[in-house]
Amino acid sequence: MEIREMNRQNYQKVLEKCIEKHRQSEETPTLLLHSCCAPCSSYCLEYLSQYFRITVFYYNPNLYPPEEYAKRAAEQKRLIDELQVKHPVSFLEGEFDAKKFACMAKGLEKEPEGGARCFACYRLRLEETAKTAAKAGFDYFTTTLSISPLKDAQKLNEIGQELSEKYHIDYLYSDFKKKGGYQRSVELSGQYHLYRQDYCGCVFSYQERREQQNRQQ
Repeated sequence: MEIREMNRQNYQKVLEKCIEKHRQSEETPTLLLHSCCAPCSSYCLEYLSQYFRITVFYYNPNLYPPEEYAKRAAEQKRLIDELQVKHPVSFLEGEFDAKKFACMAKGLEKEPEGGARCFACYRLRLEETAKTAAKAGFDYFTTTLSISPLKDAQKLNEIGQELSEKYHIDYLYSDFKKKGGYQRSVELSGQYHLYRQDYCGCVFSYQERREQQNRQQ
């Protein structure tokens, strides 16, 4: 653990250096921002829209049940319509194919939350984002996932770097929970009356949350 902590990058500082580089230019770079939900995207959009022209890529085949997917997608669209931003933000919805997540999770069903199955889910969604961004000619791609205290920012950025090299598109390194980012997302969720789910999203986290609730009764 100590070795890993020593090797951790301060990804917020890496992001700030990237932003500063573009502030010295007259052109505003484009960013394909993968989003898992409106609450997580709220601060990311408020912050990044000052420096990037953003398209939110809503690609989450992990979500369960389908009604949850639709509810989160609707909230994401509503937030984009209502949020005050410097540069306009657009929305792009990926394919909701639950079979892709099921295939990815095969053999990992017993893994604990935050372990290998979650890392594979990071990769599934980030890879689709990278492919889409490269094909459409975006300058950068990244994800909102690092804003959650429960998500491993180190792993997310490692995967982002790998995919950047594979698809020849720049990854925007980040750890959005830094500098009060997570707390700000909570504030914005309240301000815009956003639906905040009580589980991560997949069937495994759904079942775990319901078991916790049953034990508390």
